[in-house]
Amino acid sequence: MPNNIEHRGLTDREMLQLCLELEKGRCRSLVSTMLETSHTDLRQVYEECLQAANDQHAHLYEVLNDKGWYETLHATPEAINQTQALMQNNLHPDDQFKA
Repeated sequence: MPNNIEHRGLTDREMLQLCLELEKGRCRSLVSTMLETSHTDLRQVYEECLQAANDQHAHLYEVLNDKGWYETLHATPEAINQTQALMQNNLHPDDQFKA
């Protein structure tokens, strides 16, 4: 497996991480485009592309995670509750102002 020392190229890990970042960018771009698309058939095409990009992203993540190259932190119950409360307030911001 090559490495970056003396210009020998990227490692497998670096290549997979770059591919993962590219897929993240592709997903963001497709979502942004979908939000601006009013034509129903074209929107459907973008949705199919987004699903394919999402599937590819999930696959790349699984490969990296299985090799121990992409570790995620486990959420604590407190962090989950905090996020749920934040999301609930963002979904229903008017509820904050009810007396």
